[in-house]
Amino acid sequence: MSQRRVAITGLGLVSPYGGDLPDFFTRLCAGESAVGYLLTEDVPRPLSMPFVTSPGFDPAVVLGKPLASMMDRYAQFGMAAAFSAWDDAGLPRKSEGESRDTWGVAWGTALGGTMAYEHGYRELWQRGRERLSPLTVVLGMNNGANAHISIQLGLGGVSMSHTVACASSAIAIGEAFRRVRSGEATIMVTGGSDVPQAYGVARAWEALRVMAPGDAETSATACRPFSADRRGLVLGEGGAALVLEDWEHAIARGARIHGEIVGYGTTCDHSHLVRPETEGQVRAIHLTLADAGLSIADIDYVNAHGTATAEGDPIEVAALKAVFGDGAASLPVSATKSMHGHLLGGSAAIEAIVTVLALRDQVIPPTAHLGELDPTCIGVDHVTTARHGRPLRAALSNSFAFGGSNAVLAFRAVEL
Repeated sequence: MSQRRVAITGLGLVSPYGGDLPDFFTRLCAGESAVGYLLTEDVPRPLSMPFVTSPGFDPAVVLGKPLASMMDRYAQFGMAAAFSAWDDAGLPRKSEGESRDTWGVAWGTALGGTMAYEHGYRELWQRGRERLSPLTVVLGMNNGANAHISIQLGLGGVSMSHTVACASSAIAIGEAFRRVRSGEATIMVTGGSDVPQAYGVARAWEALRVMAPGDAETSATACRPFSADRRGLVLGEGGAALVLEDWEHAIARGARIHGEIVGYGTTCDHSHLVRPETEGQVRAIHLTLADAGLSIADIDYVNAHGTATAEGDPIEVAALKAVFGDGAASLPVSATKSMHGHLLGGSAAIEAIVTVLALRDQVIPPTAHLGELDPTCIGVDHVTTARHGRPLRAALSNSFAFGGSNAVLAFRAVEL
């Protein structure tokens, strides 16, 4: 069976800035941080850290109270993003004659319904309840988001979730891409969502000593990838979705095409649970380029994994230098987690959207707050202010996860 081209016809997210998709990308290109300061009322010790929240997101308003009440917050983000991407693709929410039996969902989440389970623990241990809501299991299950998306949009094909730490939604997008390219699915909804501010989760991340410190005044600039003074990552909640569609099907219905997904590669370092390895990342990038039929000369931008950790940033730069050789010095690279934070299983989805928009609008968003460059991160062209004027043909989006799982996606601009 010949491989099909895969169009990206829908993009949707719950913006940490509170606006729509154009507003999100405009603010991102302006270098505006969405990082705020999280201070809870937990006793005896509140959570106190830089964090990206979506305070304007009201699931009861966006989804309706009956539907929202059936979901954990991570699934609410996922459903809201999927609805947004679906509407952006110009597809009716209810089938209007064409069978959707082969249309499906591939979703990424690192944590799933952790908030639902933590709520259960609080009810039992703090409030002395003897019984939990019978909805707790369906609220907490990791396939809750994709199940609801399939049900609400009437998608009868595969409905699956991928939990691969920070690479979760990259792998979900890649697997969705393969199904459309092979002809197994005509349309796939894909992306990811996570809500990491459960008390136990946030405390666990603190214990790893990879979290950037900050207070109400300094949190906005707490995440500084590639900087000599970087102190660590900043977590965030959210969700992002893409609609991937058979190219000919999209053309036949007159859909707007934002871009094309052309390659996907994934590897495992198989060496350490939390320390990344250059060789594994290099293999993932090479596999993606080969899968896409692209050369290193075709790549005009890389959206880096760039978490602002001491070990992660230099390893990623080293991998890019190994792949791109002498061309690495002129390879534009930026890490947008500096502004939208690390959404864990949802990160790759929001970064995929950023990469697609960069190609579509022909502008590279910056790495914010990058002052003095760490000498170990020298060797690529770090973008520190939005860059216009250079033709962007193809781009990569990197996602490198704990457990040694690496996933890279390749996108191409639509030829006008």
